Amino acid sequence: MISSRFSVAIHILSLIHINEGKVTSEFIASSVNTNPAVIRKIMSMLSKAKLIESRPGITGIKLLRSVSEITFLDVYNAVELPESKDLFTIHQNTNLKCPVGKNIQNALNTPLRAAQLQMEQTLAQTTLAQVVENIQCSENA
Repeated sequence: MISSRFSVAIHILSLIHINEGKVTSEFIASSVNTNPAVIRKIMSMLSKAKLIESRPGITGIKLLRSVSEITFLDVYNAVELPESKDLFTIHQNTNLKCPVGKNIQNALNTPLRAAQLQMEQTLAQTTLAQVVENIQCSENA
C-alpha cells in the first residue's frame, strides 16, 4: 500500500510552487492540516531526493526542477521507504505440502510485478505541472 506520505509530498511540492517558495513548514502543515514535524520529515526525504532545497534560518523553499520535470514516480521514489518499494507483498511460510501453498509465490510474482510496472509507468507519465494546473483551474473556476 502506498502511504499518505506520497499525497502529502505532492501537496507540499504544489504549495511550494504556487507560493513561489515563500513557505515555511508551519505554513505547509496548516495547509495539509498536520503537525509541522511530519512536514519536516517528508521535506527531508524530498531534499535527499534532490527535489527541493531549503536553508535553515531562511524563509523559503526552492524546487530544484521545474514542475514539468518532476514526475509522480520521482515523488514516489523519494518518499516511499525502501522496505515498501514492492507494491505487493506476498505472504511467506506457506505449507509446502499443499500444491497451492508450494506454488503460490511463483504464480503471483509475474502478474504482481507487471501490475507494479504498469503503475510506475503511469506515475512516470504524470507530472507535478498537471496537478498544479488542476489546482489553479479549480481555484479560478
